[in-house]
Amino acid sequence: MKTNSFKNITLVLVVTATMLSCSSSRHYERSSEATNGIFGSVTSDSTSNLANEAWEGLFNDPILDSLIAEGLQNNLDLQAAIQRVYASEAYFKQGKAAMLPGLTAQGGYTYVRNSESTYPDGPREYQGQQLALQASWEIDIWGKLNSAKKAAYADYLGTDAARKAVQTSLIANIASAYYNLLGLDSQLAITKETVQTNADLVETMKVLKDFGSVTGAAVVQSEAARYAAEVTIPDLEQQIKATENTICLLLGRTPGPIVRGELGQQQASEMLTIGVPSELLDNRPDVMQAEYAVISAFEMTNSAKAYFYPSVTLTANGGFESLDLADLLDPGSFAANVVGGLAAPIFNKRGNRTRLEVAKAQKEEALLNFRSALLNAGAEVNDALNTYDASVRKMDLRQKQLASLEKSVEYTKELLTYGSATYTEVLNAQQSYLGAQLSNVNDHLQQLTAVVTLYRALGGGWK
Repeated sequence: MKTNSFKNITLVLVVTATMLSCSSSRHYERSSEATNGIFGSVTSDSTSNLANEAWEGLFNDPILDSLIAEGLQNNLDLQAAIQRVYASEAYFKQGKAAMLPGLTAQGGYTYVRNSESTYPDGPREYQGQQLALQASWEIDIWGKLNSAKKAAYADYLGTDAARKAVQTSLIANIASAYYNLLGLDSQLAITKETVQTNADLVETMKVLKDFGSVTGAAVVQSEAARYAAEVTIPDLEQQIKATENTICLLLGRTPGPIVRGELGQQQASEMLTIGVPSELLDNRPDVMQAEYAVISAFEMTNSAKAYFYPSVTLTANGGFESLDLADLLDPGSFAANVVGGLAAPIFNKRGNRTRLEVAKAQKEEALLNFRSALLNAGAEVNDALNTYDASVRKMDLRQKQLASLEKSVEYTKELLTYGSATYTEVLNAQQSYLGAQLSNVNDHLQQLTAVVTLYRALGGGWK
């Protein structure tokens, strides 16, 4: 009899292995054409990629580097993302464990008193004790559990990619806010210098008025020009405080001042290599997350298909059972059984079909989101490069404009003294010079932030 049992178990294992080899599950394959032309008109034949550079060597500012390091350590959004990774890892481990047999320990005591009319010859009372182990294992013939495990793993990797996306965005946000703060400092310094220059002009106008060279209107308009510049100082100071508070929030600090350098000391990186478009799939975290979502949906579709096929389970019980507690652990009280079961769905109120239809729709949705993420990534890279190129061209022209306007201010002041220029020409020259100086600050900021944006768009900062 033992020989027959062994043969039956062997037969079950052979049949199971054969059915596993015929599993209908398909494997996910990445399309090789997904990134063709993703950067638009921008092309690159360089094998290097800005995203592969460590952020510590990108910004060339020790103060900014220390702020980024503090943010990576203390930012609350990043810490929350890390906890989501831990939770997703736990679900993945559960998915792996689902393929193993379940084991349950059981212990019990039973007391039964039978009626005399039902059991006139006894027994009137029955007492029993049980101590046993029960194991149950679903044989994953069609890959249902394996596909669910792969989906859980893809979800885990997607959650980790989301954590990387938070880190990449955090680095970019800290750098951009830091540059904006330096820009506001420069604008404030330029404005204060302009206010002092305008104040000197007011005194000059008063002297010229005493000599009859200008009228009282010139004095009043020069004073108005001074106050027009000075009135912008409170707004700039408020923006500086707000930007400092933004940086503090990114760093996980309470609001307070931020130690910083100067805008003139910042040099934009010139290594604007973007590599090949396909590297976006392995570098940019949100694209990686979108692809993992596709893989997860793909595997869940495989799992949903497997519900249409029969499931095979093996259940085993073994332990001690006795009517007398003293004999419970006696070898003669040992009992065991092994049961194999086959369950095939016939009618389950459309549950399996609904599961498959939902899985297919979610897979198509994930594919659309993946394509959208790729298109968005390519557009951001293109925009960042165009913005950088525009800032370089503008900065060269702006320097020429500043040189001309500086001479214009000097010449008009001299001509005013000799009566060859009007006070309005002096005021216009100074106003134009102030506007050009502020625009020069914005040009520099545009160049610096374009590099930061490109770094984030390529997926840099998490390696």
